[in-house]
Amino acid sequence: MNLNQVAIYSTDVFASVEFYQKLGLKLIVDSAPRYVRFELPEGDATLSVSYRDKISPESNIVLYFECENLDARVEELKQIGIEFESEPQDQTWLWRESYLKDPNDNRICLFYAGENRQNPPWRVKS
Repeated sequence: MNLNQVAIYSTDVFASVEFYQKLGLKLIVDSAPRYVRFELPEGDATLSVSYRDKISPESNIVLYFECENLDARVEELKQIGIEFESEPQDQTWLWRESYLKDPNDNRICLFYAGENRQNPPWRVKS
């Protein structure tokens, strides 16, 4: 299996388009204000955003986007007005992470894990 797409809801699809384009995603389907879809700068996965007049303020969704040069990318995004909840920091699970939220309070983690993303030292042996 290959993760093809993640879909989220938005009360303001136009604000979501602006935000995700700032993150570097490419708009490939534009049926705003009801629906949009993006390609990521790397890989085959897509992100869809669908309009809902109400969304739950409590969410268990976290979108993870891996960035080769995480610290530099965070600084670039700050320069264009993106606010972060946390600065990039090394985690005990060997990832470097920084968190922010999109216009609908969906949590986003920009991270760099490299080889440790799929092959950490504690990976289950098959």
